[in-house]
Amino acid sequence: MHTHVRDFRSVAVLGLGLMGRGIAQVITQAGIPVVVLETGEHRLAAGVEAIAAFLAEGVRRGKVTPEQREATLGRFTGTTDVADLATADLVIEAVVERAEVKRELLAAVGGVVAADAVVATNTSALSVTDLAAAVPSPQRVAGLHFFNPAPLMPVVEVVAALQTDPAVTAALTAFVERIGKVAVPVRDRPGFLVNKLLMPYLNDVVDELDAGLASAEDIDIALRLGLGYRMGPLELLDLIGLDTHHHATTSAYRATLDPQFAPPPLLGQMVAAGYLGRKSGRGFRVGCPAADTEEVAAP
Repeated sequence: MHTHVRDFRSVAVLGLGLMGRGIAQVITQAGIPVVVLETGEHRLAAGVEAIAAFLAEGVRRGKVTPEQREATLGRFTGTTDVADLATADLVIEAVVERAEVKRELLAAVGGVVAADAVVATNTSALSVTDLAAAVPSPQRVAGLHFFNPAPLMPVVEVVAALQTDPAVTAALTAFVERIGKVAVPVRDRPGFLVNKLLMPYLNDVVDELDAGLASAEDIDIALRLGLGYRMGPLELLDLIGLDTHHHATTSAYRATLDPQFAPPPLLGQMVAAGYLGRKSGRGFRVGCPAADTEEVAAP
């Protein structure tokens, strides 16, 4: 495939959860219209409401003008029908991290959009090569891995699957730069680049906490101040979601059988107990007496 798409003008985002709405916001703030697909009208409304609230906070802080907020919200079109995505020349999937769900949706969308439309997945834990195999013309599929929160985090990994046409990677790299982010081209490996390095680090921290090396608060203080990070690792896990990290590191372990990706027992126990971090109100630091509740972006 030699895609003729170089300047994406019509973008579709699949899913308006935490990542999907952040990605959609970034694109619309760059002046590009976005069609967002969700499973129901209530989920569409909730996603757009969350984006509006995020932008309202930006206005309050002087980061966004009221005019920019209204213009951004005016670039959204919502739908619950895959057929409404037919004119998109770039599709970015950001639904739940379950391979069977992503495969089914990507196959459906790939059959609706034009043959030279590019299809991207925001997965952080699954094989892009495997997902691409479900899409008609898999050479047009790649990964676009944004980081949470997408409006604030500057880097996006552009992931080339085994099937990906180099022209697609080049087009996506240019698109990432166009929306004001920094593109880092990477290969399709478990965890890609950032998470491949981050997951073992976070796993080691949880193991050392479980072993009683230091308290959760002191581990975060030491690593935040000693290494110059904006957040300690346990604060970061609470922000990411303990279940999200557990899923990602389990996926990497199953793909590689590398023990550095094996999920720590304490992590599994926390997830089983429903202690998922900020999303549940209790985690390694959240909901604990010594927790630092300052809102900051991930490193």
